[in-house]
Amino acid sequence: MTGFSVNRREVLAGVGSLVAWTQVPRIAHAAPGRDPRLLTIVLRGGLDGLSTVEPVGDPDYARVRAGLTLAEAGIKGIPLDSLFALNPKMPTLGKLYARGEALIVHATATPYRARSHFDAQDILESGNVRPKLTGSGWMNRALQAVTPGDAVEPQKAFAIGAQVPLIMKGKAPVLNWVPPGFSDASPDTKMRLLDIYRHVDPQLADVMQEGLDLDDMLGGEAAVTKTMRKARGMTENARARTFRVAGSVAGKALAGANGPRIGAFDLTGWDTHVAERPANGRLAQLLEGLDGMIDALHQEMRPVWADTAVIIVTEFGRTVAMNGNKGTDHGTGTLAFVLGGAVRGGRVVSDWPGLSRKALFEERDLMPTTDLRSVLKGVLRDHLDVSERALAETIFPESRAVRALDGLMV
Repeated sequence: MTGFSVNRREVLAGVGSLVAWTQVPRIAHAAPGRDPRLLTIVLRGGLDGLSTVEPVGDPDYARVRAGLTLAEAGIKGIPLDSLFALNPKMPTLGKLYARGEALIVHATATPYRARSHFDAQDILESGNVRPKLTGSGWMNRALQAVTPGDAVEPQKAFAIGAQVPLIMKGKAPVLNWVPPGFSDASPDTKMRLLDIYRHVDPQLADVMQEGLDLDDMLGGEAAVTKTMRKARGMTENARARTFRVAGSVAGKALAGANGPRIGAFDLTGWDTHVAERPANGRLAQLLEGLDGMIDALHQEMRPVWADTAVIIVTEFGRTVAMNGNKGTDHGTGTLAFVLGGAVRGGRVVSDWPGLSRKALFEERDLMPTTDLRSVLKGVLRDHLDVSERALAETIFPESRAVRALDGLMV
């Protein structure tokens, strides 16, 4: 339902899809006086958490990570506390952390302990303990458990991209928002089509009207085209520009007074088997792009930042030791970010397991000590007022023993 001209290939290369629920105008029974926004971003490919937030205070770190540390490249990380330092390619995240608006959970993982991207992403997005148990995602089910405000319209979502990610699939209908470059229809053509649909298919007409409303909420074609051109003109690599565009569009959508309150999208390309180089190589570029996306998101969401929580997760981590291609292979423990003005940040939450050989999972991976579901549960419970029962029974099945983390939100 948009017609502006942009590079479709570039968009789809780095951004799988964006979906958001139109919870309008607010979610009832959330924190008093708060109109919460929640965005989840999935980093597909398996993020190397050890190179993103280095445990520089661990006595074994330099030894087990030979060839991958920032120190070997003569670079210092951004100090977070006595144990951890943030990769300096993420200065925006560092500033948010310093302001108490970013939280890092280290040595975390889903229940998955094997090394398949497909199964790991299925578990991450479905919220189940095993892959292929259901075709719905935990965010979709969480939305069904949220009590909407009085004026909330029927639950719907919009999607950017060819398909909706599993994390947002479910019973509630999804409204596709056609990304730039997918179509080119004049305003007159849209109105004529809408008029035809109202006579022959009122339900389809309603769906089309919501898509047009979404275009208006994003500022119309001219505004989004301007956002795209601005990002494309920046001195960043193509993937970083794509990440920034994703942050701008998602932020603009979520910041709207009558816009969606909950959304999700994914960023691809995190499978760093070769030439990882966290200081100046592939991972460095990815982290720089992610930081640009966070910056764009923060800029667009300034008016509602105090009510915002952004969760950034990945399907698994990387092996501790560097492989023969100067990269890392599929591992287990990794990290998650929770950021936003509604987050009680400025700290790294971790029951740090250590990096000695006996402390590693299968003697090769960072041992996960925090179940990622406890982080997600803590945000959903305290930010959206989702009940403990719904979290344990329908949103994250078979997770009654996994308690929600307390104190994640302001």
